[in-house]
Amino acid sequence: MKYWLIPLLASCLFLDSALAQQGARDGEWRSYGGDAAHTKYSPLDQINADNVQRLQVAWTWESVDQALRENNEVIQNRGSFRTYAYEVTPLMVNGVLYTTTSLGQIAAIDPVSGETLWSFDPVLYLDGRPAVHGFMTRGLSYWTDGRQERLFYAGGRTFLLSIDSATGRPDPDFGRGGRVDLKRGLGRTIDPSLYAVSSPPVVVGDVVVVGSAMTEGTDFREAPPGHVRGFDARTGEMLWIFHTIPHPGEFGADSWPDDAWEYTGGANVWTLMSADEELGLVYLPVGTTVPDYYGGHRAGDNLFANSLVALHADSGERAWHFQFVHHSVWDYDPPAAPNLIDIVVDGRPIKAVAQITKQGFTFVFDRETGEPVWPIEERAVPASTVTGEFTSPTQPFPTRPPLFLVNGATEDDLIDFTPELRAEALEIFSQYHSGPLYTPPAPGDNIIRPGWSGGANWWGAAYDPETNRLFVPSWAHFSTVNINPPESPDSDLTIRPQVRQLSGPRGLPLFKPPYSQLVAFDMNRGEKLWHVPVGTGPTDHPDLQGLELAPMGNFEKLGGPLLTKTLLFIGQGFETNRLGVYDKETGEELWWLQLPARFHAAPITYLADGKQYIVFALGGGASGEAERLMALALP
Repeated sequence: MKYWLIPLLASCLFLDSALAQQGARDGEWRSYGGDAAHTKYSPLDQINADNVQRLQVAWTWESVDQALRENNEVIQNRGSFRTYAYEVTPLMVNGVLYTTTSLGQIAAIDPVSGETLWSFDPVLYLDGRPAVHGFMTRGLSYWTDGRQERLFYAGGRTFLLSIDSATGRPDPDFGRGGRVDLKRGLGRTIDPSLYAVSSPPVVVGDVVVVGSAMTEGTDFREAPPGHVRGFDARTGEMLWIFHTIPHPGEFGADSWPDDAWEYTGGANVWTLMSADEELGLVYLPVGTTVPDYYGGHRAGDNLFANSLVALHADSGERAWHFQFVHHSVWDYDPPAAPNLIDIVVDGRPIKAVAQITKQGFTFVFDRETGEPVWPIEERAVPASTVTGEFTSPTQPFPTRPPLFLVNGATEDDLIDFTPELRAEALEIFSQYHSGPLYTPPAPGDNIIRPGWSGGANWWGAAYDPETNRLFVPSWAHFSTVNINPPESPDSDLTIRPQVRQLSGPRGLPLFKPPYSQLVAFDMNRGEKLWHVPVGTGPTDHPDLQGLELAPMGNFEKLGGPLLTKTLLFIGQGFETNRLGVYDKETGEELWWLQLPARFHAAPITYLADGKQYIVFALGGGASGEAERLMALALP
């Protein structure tokens, strides 16, 4: 063999093995993130920079929940069935659009007209309001073996459903009448009012992998464990369970007290998961334990909480793991599905996985071995002063890529638009305990920055497999947390964290901008390419007039990103309610559309009858906005 052929063949083999990570294919959208790798990318380019300003509403689909609310006496007599927000991301498979609703219905929709083809009501709402955010859903997953086609949805209190995608009827061979009770099989009796599933399962081969969400209260002896399970896609049989809080004799058990597995709750995968179907691995972003801000009852690093865990999907056996936060007391669980990315670093092809975090970090690993692509350093951090608490003396810091937002809360971070505003910000700030990232909360009032909502959150990042670039939306959320001291010197420490928002001087933000932004990374080099604010921010505030401030970004949550051949779509809600379209090369905003309701989901794109559509969810929440899907297309 000629030696110059060796690197060429290696590149070809790498490209062949990477086909599964190339985004949505054939004009469809078969997985929540476009593909199991969560690229959120489609190569469609009918909508481009030259014509995007001509986009218009093609159709609007009103959720079938609306009719249910109006006509169902049970719902009318049971009080509030109000939703947190309509956060669904639909699927488009074989010429049909599939979605779920906040009350747990499943519907098939014509992708061209928006007409309802069928809907199925599993009557999950009869068990009452689900835990955490109540009646809220983020979608479903699709499976086929070439003969059968099924939709898997987990919701209510709490069931895994298998639905025939052609008829909308439950699969009678799956579980009991098409459903599996997820409250069973966790290894201990749980309170169903504390346990839920908010994100879609992930399907790897013939295995359906399911996580969970749970109420993050303060009584750790009542919270359910967040163990992850794999179910047979045909029968609903539980194939395996992975104990995120290890049982005696299991790897990681020595990072907990001996009996923690019997009573500690949480360490759950509430957000989305990713999978490499060729490697047969599923990637779990495991969250924190209960309660979030105190761990005196759980001495140790607490594996596998706050970790990325790679499992063999067929057996549930651990392939590798990495813990992002040791013994967390900040609610810094990994918030989004990791992105599976194929990159070339220093001439070496790497099948990698990138996990963004609330703290503004992006951790990158070889997704087969778990080896860091760039060094990750254990650095000294402040110690806790709370009675009975023993935090870790170090925490891991990735050296590349750089931060995608500022973290920590110090005087240097406070606004300084004018000397007067600076002085008022200092006065507010002085009433709270704070410090650099990983400063533990102390007795009294604390500022934790970023806060429980990120940084990054469940909407995640998007990856362009053609340019090897990662696009991360974030907002500069921070939390205030109150830790109460013991009621008497003889009593145990009583921890009642109270998380709330904190306004700065005269209604302005307390900290400097940017308040929300998009960042683009070159993942071959681990370098930042550009960053732009999303929104103008409080530039029209009376106390900022005449200062000629640049756009600062809006202090509100963003929606999920969507990448196409040339464009990046990103939404803003709960107040601005707009969809922005950006140039992927420069970050320049090319066009935006004002939306009629709150936008807090992740858009998709697909091709139907030769036309490209952009579809996303709107509405829901305390305001009672009608929940709907909206489709955009060119005239």
